[in-house]
Amino acid sequence: MIAIFDSGYGGLTIFNSIRRRLPDYDYIYIGDNARAPYGSRSFDVVYRFTLQAVKKMLDMEADLVILACNTASAKALRTIQQNDLPRLDPSGLKRVLGIIRPSAEALGRFTTSNNVGILATQGTVSSNSYLIEMNHLWPDVKVFQQACPLWVPLVENAEFDKPGADYFVRQYTAQLMSQCPQIDAVMLACTHYPLLAPKIAEALPRGVTLLSQGDIVADSLADYLARHPEIDNALPRNGTAKFFTSESVEKFADTAGLFFMGNLDVAHLEIV
Repeated sequence: MIAIFDSGYGGLTIFNSIRRRLPDYDYIYIGDNARAPYGSRSFDVVYRFTLQAVKKMLDMEADLVILACNTASAKALRTIQQNDLPRLDPSGLKRVLGIIRPSAEALGRFTTSNNVGILATQGTVSSNSYLIEMNHLWPDVKVFQQACPLWVPLVENAEFDKPGADYFVRQYTAQLMSQCPQIDAVMLACTHYPLLAPKIAEALPRGVTLLSQGDIVADSLADYLARHPEIDNALPRNGTAKFFTSESVEKFADTAGLFFMGNLDVAHLEIV
């Protein structure tokens, strides 16, 4: 099955797009809500928490794990892929993928000025993962980053569409654009931020393309499975979706409705 992991709720925006694009597969979603947010935590802590979650998902017979979390993708993915997965899966048939590389691949295609912006958590910005990927994929493109530490609390407290969010949206977008007025494409590099997208788009200068990760990651996954039939053929297709949280089931179900369209079959899961 395909397992989708996030430190909290934002990964559900990725899951929405993946399930719309690939509805026939079996999915599990795991949110480490009890230990969220990851964005302000150190590399070592994010790596340890993410590795624990990956082990859990592999134990639950996941064939393909998607780290639908920019912070986990930035701070843990490469080490897990290179050092841990060969030990956890000696067969070499399982995969752990992130969302930064497909996002960077897409971002470079939307700029004509060769100046792009990243709006993200402090953890993702500090990791410089987008700078590294963009430099590898699009060496002529300049990348400007802006951390937006107050946006996740606004979203999780259901304030994303309220007038009070306007000030903080304008503040961070202005700080990004002040770094380079020629920015013409901006990536929402946190899975919570699509809920703020209408306000962000309004705050950005006219002509700036605003990109969310959901459809980008879903299209990239579909392409990946088409290129790797040995993995695709192993994935069950019953159209099921189960959700797990390290927090209370009731709290998860109440908040998840902000991010995910559809019924939620939720259970508690200890991630250790």
